[in-house]
Amino acid sequence: MIKVRNLHNNENMKKIAEKGCYEVFEFQKDLSVNPGIASVAYFMQEMNFRKRQVLCKLNGNSVKLQAGAMQWSAGKISMTSGVAGAKDFFGKALKSIGTGESTAKPIYQGSGYLMLEPTYKYIILEDVSEWGSGVVLDDGLFLACDSSVKEEVIARSNFSSAILGGEGLFNLVLSGDGIAVLESSVPREELIELVLENDEVRIDGNMAIAWSKSLNFTVEKSSKSLLGSMVSGEGLVNVYKGTGRILMAPVAFGTLMNTSNSSQEPGKTSSGGILGSVINSVLDA
Repeated sequence: MIKVRNLHNNENMKKIAEKGCYEVFEFQKDLSVNPGIASVAYFMQEMNFRKRQVLCKLNGNSVKLQAGAMQWSAGKISMTSGVAGAKDFFGKALKSIGTGESTAKPIYQGSGYLMLEPTYKYIILEDVSEWGSGVVLDDGLFLACDSSVKEEVIARSNFSSAILGGEGLFNLVLSGDGIAVLESSVPREELIELVLENDEVRIDGNMAIAWSKSLNFTVEKSSKSLLGSMVSGEGLVNVYKGTGRILMAPVAFGTLMNTSNSSQEPGKTSSGGILGSVINSVLDA
């Protein structure tokens, strides 16, 4: 039997979320700093820029991790590579190039504790079954999930969405039953959730971090005419049609500090501006 002390009873490590076998801890202060960076650490803490860690409690179950995510384990826990052979490895390697995910996702199973590496990103725990046929993830969002969750990599069915959408050529899709652990640059309380029922959503830029697999994703001109798109300065927009859900960040990361995205330069929007409209018109033709 193993007892873990100075974790659940540590005043500096606050448990902020729990779902399934996962517990999310947040460091209230970064105590492991030297005098040279103490002021930086203070202001990081004030701006909610804190270290977070995920603890997986295994009791005969198993979890899948992004490669290199494990920090330590305690108990009778074994690990398999998640790769079935050379053919499987090369197939996953090709898919990982387009998604930003690791080629192999090791599977840990047994009884005990499994602690993941600390991160300054925000941790989101999602019940995959609530997304119906599956949830499409933005690149680099995946951290861990129950081994019961199925994963696949899908390619863009529309050429313009693949090249101009800003969401990558391929995306990881999770489906089935189980919990997924996601790493986000935006906290869950700031994410806007859009629920569609046979309708559509248009987003200027790649601010959607996750969306239902059932939605049809394309890239279209912001206006029906090329001239209208050029005059508006919006260029191209990402369009999601059908029935499902979207998790959207309020702004693209860094947009508020980017002067090139100001109203004085409308042609340099995140979705491609005038040049993007011209390219998309050629593709539509």
